[in-house]
Amino acid sequence: MAVRGVAVPGRVRETLADSALAPPWVVHGLLVVPFLLGVEVPLALQYAPLAVSVLVLGLPHGAVDHLAVPRVRDRPVTLRALGGVGALYGLLGGAYLALWFLAPVPAFLLFIALTWAHWGQGDVYALLALADVDHLRTRVQRVATAAVRGGLPMLVPLLSYPWQYRRVARALTGRFGVAPSELAPLFRVETRLALGVAFAALTLGTLGVGLARAERGFAEPGWRVDAGETALLWVFFLAVPPILAVGVYFCLWHSVRHIARLVLLDRDAVAGLRVGALAPALRGFVRDAAPLTAVSAAFLAAFYYLVPVRPANVEAAVGLYLVLIAVLTLPHVVVVALMDRVQGVWNVSDSG
Repeated sequence: MAVRGVAVPGRVRETLADSALAPPWVVHGLLVVPFLLGVEVPLALQYAPLAVSVLVLGLPHGAVDHLAVPRVRDRPVTLRALGGVGALYGLLGGAYLALWFLAPVPAFLLFIALTWAHWGQGDVYALLALADVDHLRTRVQRVATAAVRGGLPMLVPLLSYPWQYRRVARALTGRFGVAPSELAPLFRVETRLALGVAFAALTLGTLGVGLARAERGFAEPGWRVDAGETALLWVFFLAVPPILAVGVYFCLWHSVRHIARLVLLDRDAVAGLRVGALAPALRGFVRDAAPLTAVSAAFLAAFYYLVPVRPANVEAAVGLYLVLIAVLTLPHVVVVALMDRVQGVWNVSDSG
C-alpha cells in the first residue's frame, strides 16, 4: 500500500531516512572542511555536479510528475491524467519560456523566487515525513520554515560569494542579451547586508518558535534535526562556492528528498521499504523517470539553437541548462503544491 500522507510508518520511514537524510548530511559536512581550510577548486570542476544532474538525480527528480499526480490522488494512471500533466507543462512552461525571451530579468528573478519556494516546500515535507518533527504545529511555522530552507541555497551564497552569484546570473540572462548593469542593484553591499540581517533574524526566530513548541525542548529529536540541518546549510552555503554548492545541494539534498517522496507513492517500493529493501524503490524510480528525462535532455539540445546568443563555453552551456530547469520548475512547483494539498502538508491551524 502506498503512503499518501505525511505520516509514514516507522520501518518505511527509517529505511528512507537512512538513505535520504543521513548520507547528504555527511557529504555536505565533509565538503565544507576543505573550503574552511582555504582550498580552491577550478571553476570548470565546480560545474561538474550541475552537468551530472542532467541525467543523474537533478533533472530526473521532476520527470515523474505525470505519475505523481494520479498516484497521490489514489487514481489510475490514465491517458487523461497524463494529458492533464502534459498540458500543464506545455502551457506554464511555454509561457515562462516566452517570458525569458521577452523579459529575461523578471524571468530570472522569478526563477530565484520559484526555486526558493520549491526547495523550501520540499524540506518542510521531508521534516514532517522523514524526520518526524512535531514542533512545526502551525501553518505560519511551516511557511516560515519553508522560507528559511529555500533561502539557504538561494540567498546565503549572495552574501558570501557575490561575484560568483553575479557570474551565474550573467550566464543565465546573457543568453538573452541582458547587460550586466541591469542586475547590478542586486549585488550592492547595502542590498546584501539588509537581506543578510533580515534572513538571519528569520532563521533564528523560526528556530526559536520551534524550540518553544517542542515538547522536550533541546532534547526533542525532531527539533534537533531541524536546527542541525539549518546550521549545516548556513555554513555550507557560506563556505562552499555557489556553483559547486548549489549543484551538490540540487542533486544530493533536494532531489534525493523529492525522490524519497515519490517512492512512497509506489506500492511495490513501499512493500520493499517495509522489509528494509531500498532496491525496488530505486529500480521503480529509474523506470518511471527515464522516458521524460530523455525527452527533457532532447529539448535541451534543441534549446541550444533557439536562444539569441548560443553558448560558447561550459559556463554558458550550464547557464542555458539552468534556463531549462527554470522553465520546468514552474509547472513542477504546481504539481508539488497539489501533492502538498492532498497530503496535508499545510493542513494545520494557526492557533497551535
